[in-house]
Amino acid sequence: MPPFLAASACLLVVTLGYAALCAASPFGQCRRCDGLGFALTQTRKGKPKRGKTCRRCNGHGIRIRAGRWLYNRAARIHRDGTR
Repeated sequence: MPPFLAASACLLVVTLGYAALCAASPFGQCRRCDGLGFALTQTRKGKPKRGKTCRRCNGHGIRIRAGRWLYNRAARIHRDGTR
């Protein structure tokens, strides 16, 4: 199998896998707060306590995936252009 063909097949598998992931689960964990919705801080004794609400996800702990965001944007443009 030529290297170009193998690379193309591998890229196609990765792309279709990510598209399936975005379709099945459009939201992922927030990277900043690790899905908690808030930052963890420590008391003086070292016990973890709840910190401020995460500004990136507004305390929800989830974010929209990049592929789903692109799909939503393309669908909105198509829908607005065909009315």
